[in-house]
Amino acid sequence: MPDDTAAAQTPVQVQPQDAGDPDQPATKKKRRRRRKRGGGQGDPAGRAPGADRPSPRRPKRAVDPAEAKHLFADSSFAELGLRNSVLKGVADAGFVAPTHIQSELIPVILEGRDALGQARTGSGKTAAFGLPLFHLATRGLAFQSIVLVPTRELAIQIAGELAAFGKHTPIRVAAVYGGDAIAKQQAVLAEGPEIIVATPGRLMDFLERGDLHLSNVRFVVLDEVDRMLDIGFRDDIRKILSRVKTEHQTVFVSATISDEIEKLAASFLSDPARITSTSGALTVELVEQHYLTVERWAKKKLLLHLLTHEDPELTLVFCSTKRMVDDLTQFLTKNNIDARAIHGDMPQRKRNSVMKHFRSGSLGVVVASDVAARGLDVEGISHVVNYDIPEDPEIYVHRIGRTARAGQRGVAWTFVSADEGDRLTAIEKLANVEIPHLEYPDFDPGPPPANIRARQAERAERDAAPPPKPGGKG
Repeated sequence: MPDDTAAAQTPVQVQPQDAGDPDQPATKKKRRRRRKRGGGQGDPAGRAPGADRPSPRRPKRAVDPAEAKHLFADSSFAELGLRNSVLKGVADAGFVAPTHIQSELIPVILEGRDALGQARTGSGKTAAFGLPLFHLATRGLAFQSIVLVPTRELAIQIAGELAAFGKHTPIRVAAVYGGDAIAKQQAVLAEGPEIIVATPGRLMDFLERGDLHLSNVRFVVLDEVDRMLDIGFRDDIRKILSRVKTEHQTVFVSATISDEIEKLAASFLSDPARITSTSGALTVELVEQHYLTVERWAKKKLLLHLLTHEDPELTLVFCSTKRMVDDLTQFLTKNNIDARAIHGDMPQRKRNSVMKHFRSGSLGVVVASDVAARGLDVEGISHVVNYDIPEDPEIYVHRIGRTARAGQRGVAWTFVSADEGDRLTAIEKLANVEIPHLEYPDFDPGPPPANIRARQAERAERDAAPPPKPGGKG
């Protein structure tokens, strides 16, 4: 197992490491969420605070590729032409067969072509662009691969995933992003890692400071281009791409291809291969979706009932406001559920700490706002709970896409109150699915709170009052 003390040695950088037996199941306690995974799940050598390695490979609800041909290609990773050291990392990650985006994008990059790929969340796109970077890498050539991502959380996550893929190679990975100490990241860049995963703003900062250069760049990858444009990185992206003067390959990956992305591609991609991997329904096919009807005042108790009776592995709970995130987390903690909050008002260091524990499996429940969950991409999330059903049905699709990643199964529960049926209908129309109702006969919410009973009495009194007589004045 990795050494727990290694994280303090080289902040930000993610280096290959031997992780012991990744398929060794962790000890699991029933009914309560205060789980302590098997000992020794420390940080890999050179891993950054927050730039976590992918979570320990616990037993998954994996899907046999033969049973899900619409998700997986007929080829194997070996047939794609990847070198043995890379294939070992793929095998250790538990990948059996490539997804469609992987089987189509990997050969294109290995051929040396630029690419514009359209792939949804959970399709395995990180491996699709990441595995070729290790196969084609030149050892010791600093900053040869630049991977741009929209958020710091996504930078941390992708750096961890890439490090796991390349752990049998000598290629080093570093994540640089805002919200973390400049000096720590400068120290890592001084060591010349081959692959840089960065947010555009922080990369521009280091370019201006002279801590990082683009004279060795051979590969540029833009992941989630649509989101980078949505949150205002278009100018930084153009500046960065314009400053790359070396001969290089450029790869764009995006869930949607807008006119603006087409224009950006026309400016910076050379005769790109166009790859679209959007087969199947809009929502992830492997998510088992249910809705549960519940009064608003009983939602906390229902969530507690689900967490203690279903005993999900890793659970992500979505709330509509930061206040509700904090309130619900406090309630769960008081009821012996090991839960943590994550929202936009939290310091980045605290958010990194929460995500580190969540990814490692030592934390079972994270309660999040939609804004804070942008870029939250954690392997092994078994359950997503829509504690507050979103007004925008597309947000629902993004939320449940956090589970059922790359061929794993997942579960999504959505709480629906009496006046929210129209939101559920809108979701079903967008996703082109009928979400089944789930009942828990053994769930007893107890009597309504006093203020709710008072409102119910007032409403009943109004309803019982005789209607006004017609023809009256005034």
